[in-house]
Amino acid sequence: MKRIRKFFNFWNVTRIIAFATLAVVLIYPFFSMLRESFVSQETGGFTFANYLEFFKYPYYYKTLFNSLSVVITATILSTLIGLPMAYITTRYNIWGKPLINIMIILSLLSPPFIGAYSWILLLGRNGFLTNIFRNIGIELPTIYGWTGIVLVFTLKFFPYVYLFVSGALKSMDSSIEEAAENLGVSGIKKLFTITFPLILPTITAGALMVFMTSLADFGTPMLIGEGYKVLPVLIYEEYMSEIGGNATIASMLSVIIIICAVAILLVQKLVIAKKSYMMSSLRPPKVVKLTKGKRIGLTVFCLVIAGIAMVQQVVVVITSFIKTNGPIFVKGFSLDSYKMIISKLSTNISNTFLYSTIAIIIMVIAGLLLSYLIVRKKSKVNSLLDILIMFPYVIPGAVLGISLLVAFNKGPVMLAGTAWILIIAYVIRKLPYTIRSSTAILYQIDPSIEEASINLGVSPMKTFFKTTARLMAPGVLSGAILSWITTINELSSSVILYTGKTATISVAIYTEVVRASFGTAAALASILTVTTIVSILIFNKISGGKGITM
Repeated sequence: MKRIRKFFNFWNVTRIIAFATLAVVLIYPFFSMLRESFVSQETGGFTFANYLEFFKYPYYYKTLFNSLSVVITATILSTLIGLPMAYITTRYNIWGKPLINIMIILSLLSPPFIGAYSWILLLGRNGFLTNIFRNIGIELPTIYGWTGIVLVFTLKFFPYVYLFVSGALKSMDSSIEEAAENLGVSGIKKLFTITFPLILPTITAGALMVFMTSLADFGTPMLIGEGYKVLPVLIYEEYMSEIGGNATIASMLSVIIIICAVAILLVQKLVIAKKSYMMSSLRPPKVVKLTKGKRIGLTVFCLVIAGIAMVQQVVVVITSFIKTNGPIFVKGFSLDSYKMIISKLSTNISNTFLYSTIAIIIMVIAGLLLSYLIVRKKSKVNSLLDILIMFPYVIPGAVLGISLLVAFNKGPVMLAGTAWILIIAYVIRKLPYTIRSSTAILYQIDPSIEEASINLGVSPMKTFFKTTARLMAPGVLSGAILSWITTINELSSSVILYTGKTATISVAIYTEVVRASFGTAAALASILTVTTIVSILIFNKISGGKGITM
């Protein structure tokens, strides 16, 4: 009896519930999708024909090359922008560092498809800048297709590299670089032989985030691709086809994109396996004081890059107040677009905040409990739990949406078409943010605090809730706010899972842009932008002004 009670203690029960939940909402849907990808479209039996079909027809396999082309290019360009930006802002006394940091973070935490929409307004066929240059006899290159997708991905995702590298450069031990200088290695040579090789794991981690996020993005290529089809768009079209969705082909394409993501993840791990160094951060590098001319030049460079990245938010906010006549903006300002969304799209707005709030509550509770299991109750079983929780990092939103629909569009558990399937998707995709933030702060809490409480007669469970959980709260809430920001902006899974009654703001923005209702799309996007700004301010307050890092 005592053994049974010992086995069914609070943390074992928590572990069992966690595995059972993940089995239902993650493992089962994924294997349902995997099974579906091997189903014959003619006989319904097992077959490899679907995968052979992918490599047989250019219509399918060219989308893989298209995806890799834009994603690899965007990753390289993002690294080339983010790396020097991070080095300049951390090592030199340029002006406006806090402003530059906020601008870069804000550009990252808005939905990617808003960037596509903004650049269409600026450089589209009837765009603001396009018309200005056309009037002086200059015809700008098209923003649509490969060029536009790469442009949006680069400006949207280079902040990943910037944030990762900034954190690494701030924590470097200056004695390493000083030793190199004493040996006659300085300037550019020191950067490429000492500094950058030391932080190579961090650089590749930032580049990996760019690769994964751009590979999974659906909204940008859908809005600005115009015939340049990538895998997430093809998956969406196959599943949502007007002549009858093909779950088998969509599942097969989903498995292929997951294989690509996992392969890149493994390559990154192999690259950094022998490039990992332990450093003390007791002597962080000193900020170099520049001459006035260099200081002005580097400040202007950083502000221009950050300003171009943030132009999407400025464009949507300004255009949300411009009068429209159908799809055309006309002279004058008004609140008509806001009146329109309040009268016709208020359900989308309320759905977004309701679903996100429920998802965040679940994530906060899960973040507290699961991070404690992972950090304080180390075991092979809990390591497996950690891997399962982080697995959604390599699952694009559209793929996750399809896997949930394949699993739950019939009995015994029918969730398709309900709000709960959206909430589950949000929790699965965004929980890793909260878990990572929670585990990070838990590593900083001395276990002796808990031991002292238990020695005073307080039970382990009460100790956790009365002591540890309270100490963890700032880290958990910081991660939850990041999860909240990305949840309210989520499109990829929402556009697969929504119905007329469960549509969100991001879905409404997408559909309004497709309908050429640019004014209402801008008003909706402005709501997300303002919410994101407020959330970042709350994050900074909770984190003690430390700012967002990766």
